[in-house]
Amino acid sequence: MKLGLNVGMIGGDPTPMVELVERADRLGLDSVWAAEAYGSDAVTVLSYLAARTERIKLGSAILQMPARSPANTAMTAMSLDALSGGRVLLGLGLSGPQVVEGWHGVPYGKPLARTREYVEIVRRAVAREERLEFDGTEYQVPYTGPDATGLGKPLKSILHPVRSSIPIYLAAIGPKNVRLTAEIADGWLPIFYSPEREDIYNEHLDAGLEAAGRDPNSLSIAPTANVVVGDDLDACRDAVRPGLALYIGGMGARGRNFYHDLACRYGFEKEANEIQDLYLDGKKAEAAAKVPDALVDETALVGPMARIVDRLEAWKESRVSTLILGTRDPEVLERLQNAL
Repeated sequence: MKLGLNVGMIGGDPTPMVELVERADRLGLDSVWAAEAYGSDAVTVLSYLAARTERIKLGSAILQMPARSPANTAMTAMSLDALSGGRVLLGLGLSGPQVVEGWHGVPYGKPLARTREYVEIVRRAVAREERLEFDGTEYQVPYTGPDATGLGKPLKSILHPVRSSIPIYLAAIGPKNVRLTAEIADGWLPIFYSPEREDIYNEHLDAGLEAAGRDPNSLSIAPTANVVVGDDLDACRDAVRPGLALYIGGMGARGRNFYHDLACRYGFEKEANEIQDLYLDGKKAEAAAKVPDALVDETALVGPMARIVDRLEAWKESRVSTLILGTRDPEVLERLQNAL
């Protein structure tokens, strides 16, 4: 298992974040990942980090597919890959209906069909083997809809990429999306991953790999685990609870919250419902207090450093390929890198 670093979204002075990433680069961490939601974008951050680092891979976790056409994403990935000397890991995801329709102003569409077609178009554009043409249910390239001018023609990228294939990672939670990820992607970016409960995913992962005739070890699994170090275990857990409550309770409407559904599949249905009810009623602190210790302990690394190092063993014994650390503490990076 390798280690990565998640720097999240950027706000304010970027200096501490940049220094942390430079430290991760020197320590030999495998990758750094930047996020986006409806504020800072991931590509600008990764471009800046590319200029400040030498070898660490640059991952987007995630670029929102509805925000960019597949060709635009391919252009962006090829450009960043050229500037960084072939270090890009292209993390993609659909986000959710609230952000897609509420922020980007486009229809959410059919998740499975959109993802499959999007990945295929990006791959064709990057491969640059022929002019880009695609006739799908979600995307048509060139566009041939009823309002088309009829002037569109197949094109090939004028940029010759440094790699004919850029690794694509997909963020997926639901069983069907996880299966599709294992079938078509190079990597998987699961959220709130628990090494103790990965059996809920194994059936769907293995089915996707089998459908594509892939080796079981060919899919890179790269979850993020937040890290909070301290002697007071309860205080460390309390630092993680609000984030879990936000996603389980507030990141999606009732009945359309993928993170709530995940907590239920983990066996925390009662707690997940309580968290959602409280959060949607505006009682965020009360919702956070309902997040179970077990869910925090399994999906994050919390407590004294010795406990965290011991906890690392469960992740090393799991199917995880790269454990992405959510931390701003350089000492955490060094201690855990040395513990591998």
